[in-house]
Amino acid sequence: MIVAIPKEITPGERRVAAIPATVKEMVKKGLTVHVQAGAGAGAFISDEEYQAAGASIIDNVEELYRDADLILKVDSPRENPALGKHEADLFKEGSAYISFFKTTMEVEAVRKFVKNKITGFSMNLLPRITLAQKMDALSSQSNIAGYKAVLIGAVHLGKYMPLLMTAAGTIPPAKVLILGAGVAGLQAIATAKRLGAQVEAFDVRPEVKEQVESLGARFVEVPANEEEVVVEGGYAKETTESYQKRQRALIKEHIAKSDLVITTALIPGKRAPILIPADMVEGMSPGSVIIDLAAENGGNCELTEPGKICTKHKVTIDGRLNLPSTMPIHASQLYAKNIVSLVLHLCPEGEINLNMDDEIIAGAMFTHNGEIVDERTRQALNN
Repeated sequence: MIVAIPKEITPGERRVAAIPATVKEMVKKGLTVHVQAGAGAGAFISDEEYQAAGASIIDNVEELYRDADLILKVDSPRENPALGKHEADLFKEGSAYISFFKTTMEVEAVRKFVKNKITGFSMNLLPRITLAQKMDALSSQSNIAGYKAVLIGAVHLGKYMPLLMTAAGTIPPAKVLILGAGVAGLQAIATAKRLGAQVEAFDVRPEVKEQVESLGARFVEVPANEEEVVVEGGYAKETTESYQKRQRALIKEHIAKSDLVITTALIPGKRAPILIPADMVEGMSPGSVIIDLAAENGGNCELTEPGKICTKHKVTIDGRLNLPSTMPIHASQLYAKNIVSLVLHLCPEGEINLNMDDEIIAGAMFTHNGEIVDERTRQALNN
């Protein structure tokens, strides 16, 4: 069975779906690995390193896709400007595909998968269960994003992060507020604390309070009962209007006192919730900074411009996309490990085994044999 590793064509994407170490793992399992020439260049991996690990280097991407039984990528398939063709139209009929496919947003690509009978797996759809932890690419990449967000925020900020006692006087620590205490938020807390900042964190899930406090941050809590917050799969799914009203009032109070705010709140498959409306930005001190890690899904700040850095009301709002790609070496290492764990789960004997009773396989799959098999993806296409 041939596994293909193409070069990413999304502008700014420097990660790659396999590294030499994971190529060795696949080859050891009896898989044949083809890597497009230059696929690892963004992560500083040479073609020679892939060859030494047992892969064949293929120059022509059309040839790479034509022969591939399983394609491993980082981003969703898209139009290839050099060929004037969509990547999904180049895949062999009946082949399988794994990436961070945004199935509820990339509906045209999903239709192409159905038409060409591609079996699609999305790392975004992997069930959050113990058995799938080593495949959890969302967590591995969010960890990097949370770390990098603090460093970028510190660069934007016109202040020191730590408390400093100097001959010219004492400088108080910067005040950092993290909205969302998932993987990205917890890493942001840890990184900001290491830089010496005074850190607070907010999350609608009261059960994360202990984790937040264990990292040395203060937990900002909105009192709520079980009916006011719905959590599904580890994510906050929805909250009541009364809860949201109390939440906005409390966040507004704390944002006004913060130098750096990092937002991480996402609802899978939906637009990111607005946590910072325009009036809250207006109430922040001049020179304050917002790093919006939800920018790819519209942003948690009403004034965020996805993909851009802007200044509104003398506040810097950084909505840059794809922060993990700015650390391509470790991001690729972690993502490749996640991917190969799923590949070896799918191919225990060197061939794809689609056991639909397997929670991981059934959960991550969104198309198969010309049909959409994921309900969320089906609903997105019907809307």
